[in-house]
Amino acid sequence: MIKVSSLFSQLLHHFPRTEFAQLVAKHQAERHAKGFTCWTQLVSMLFCHMAHADSLREICGGLACCLGKLKHLGISKAPNKSTLSYANKHRPAALYEELFWTMADRFRKSGGLGSRKRKFRFKNKLLSLDSTTISLCLSLFPWAQFRRAKGGVKVHVLLDHDDYMPSFALITEAKRHDRTVARRFRLKPGSIVAFDRAYNDYTLFSLWIENGIFFVTRQKENAVYEVVEERDIPQYRSILSDQIIRLTGVKAEEKCPHLLRRIVVWDKVNEREIVLLTNHLEFGSSTIAAIYKDRWEIEIFFKTLKQHLKVKTFIGTSKNALRIQIWTALIALLLLKYLHHLSKFGWSMSNMATMLRLNLFTYRALLEWLHDPFGQPPVTPAVQLTLPGIGQPVVG
Repeated sequence: MIKVSSLFSQLLHHFPRTEFAQLVAKHQAERHAKGFTCWTQLVSMLFCHMAHADSLREICGGLACCLGKLKHLGISKAPNKSTLSYANKHRPAALYEELFWTMADRFRKSGGLGSRKRKFRFKNKLLSLDSTTISLCLSLFPWAQFRRAKGGVKVHVLLDHDDYMPSFALITEAKRHDRTVARRFRLKPGSIVAFDRAYNDYTLFSLWIENGIFFVTRQKENAVYEVVEERDIPQYRSILSDQIIRLTGVKAEEKCPHLLRRIVVWDKVNEREIVLLTNHLEFGSSTIAAIYKDRWEIEIFFKTLKQHLKVKTFIGTSKNALRIQIWTALIALLLLKYLHHLSKFGWSMSNMATMLRLNLFTYRALLEWLHDPFGQPPVTPAVQLTLPGIGQPVVG
């Protein structure tokens, strides 16, 4: 006898219904609603991402095919295409944004998102800052104009290297420059932020230095500076030089009058020099190089988001619908990250996401499936029935 619900239903258990109802009431998301609940909307959007449904028709049709199993998901019937489309256009995306942060906070407190891959000796909070651009058809998304014949949005992420999940995320038009977003962060003193040259802002560097925040980035190719001190470099490492410098460019010295550190690293893979700029004067040059190398984790995060969740094709064209789809994608990624941490099978995130998509409505214990996805379920013992007046048992 099967004593568990589907894998999809067990995933939804990570969303406490009372907590979700409180968020719905807070954002007045079901105001003037006529039967279609936000819970049904959430289930539909998670099905969109988990099952790789490409359209409203596939979402609603896919759920309708599983009509007998929908009660386990907390819904009575599959939504209509027009109803789901209207909800995505008008219900506040802020509901799903807050749901993401609520879940992330819960998983982090329970240690359910994993830990750093690279072990550093320092105890500072390590963060990476970057953005990814999602291209859009300008004729369908006229509000997201990026270039003359191209539209797009940007997802800005501040990645926490303790678990490689966002500690801050913002969705903007693609034409918004990365430097303007970086000014919105509220970082704690002692934090270390790694980012590429797109975020180079000498005024921001000066502000972070005065607030005790450290950064590691690439130096601009046209930067003008003078060398104040030459430091010793470690032997048998890829460090070519380690210098203390002062910016002397026009306006640069005025914006950032503080001493900075310039480290030149040899990239063996691409056979080129990488020039790093930081305000941390105490760490070894090899540690600074390792910090910037670990910034690659945010590229992996964006790659995972785009490959395994539906954020390159959208089921709605309004700004609100797009935001709901991206935030529910981040929620689905949070669930995948949690499952990957729990699993003892040793598979990659890619394989796990694919197999979960193929087994969403399989009736099996979730943890059992995670640890042994290809194992045979236990055989149900045969029940022996005895007919009245006959002593011989009958196998049923």
